[in-house]
Amino acid sequence: MAKVYVTENNDRIHGIMAEFAGPADLYHACEKVRDAGYSKWDSFTPFPIHGMEEAMGIKRTILPVIVAVVGFTGVGLGYLLQWWVSNSGYQFVTQGKPYGGLVNGGWQVFVPITFEIGILFSAFASIIGMLALNGLPRWNHPLFKKERFLASSDDKFFISIEAGDAKFDPDATRALLEKAGATSIELVEE
Repeated sequence: MAKVYVTENNDRIHGIMAEFAGPADLYHACEKVRDAGYSKWDSFTPFPIHGMEEAMGIKRTILPVIVAVVGFTGVGLGYLLQWWVSNSGYQFVTQGKPYGGLVNGGWQVFVPITFEIGILFSAFASIIGMLALNGLPRWNHPLFKKERFLASSDDKFFISIEAGDAKFDPDATRALLEKAGATSIELVEE
């Protein structure tokens, strides 16, 4: 369990926020934070920076696997539902094809619905999976209380290291960020 840090006012510390002069400085700082072994941290930029995922050590997400599994499950369930309905109670000849699906060679009739159910399941899996893996929705974040951080969507570059990280120590983390070239470092309270 991570140690709980508090300020002099007995406010709980969320982490440390550091500002960097430009994208190159931020990129190299991210490499240093990654190499130091921190795991609960993030970078904030006003625009995408090429190669930032590698600099931060971000691994590929499992979301494509989740979407594929749920999508193929939807395809299977869509086909199974049509096959069951076609064979149990609504035995209609559709498009001149015999009912029964694969058994009687009439599988072509099932393709549009099977495809659409697969797409529907994949879309829901991607949205729900993305929200779950990103820890969203989060209605408020402690960084939003910092006036300086609001410029991260305009022209500033930041790294935030959370106090919940196993390697977090306020003094050692501040020293690492200073060594990495931070122009400003602030504690972030909950």
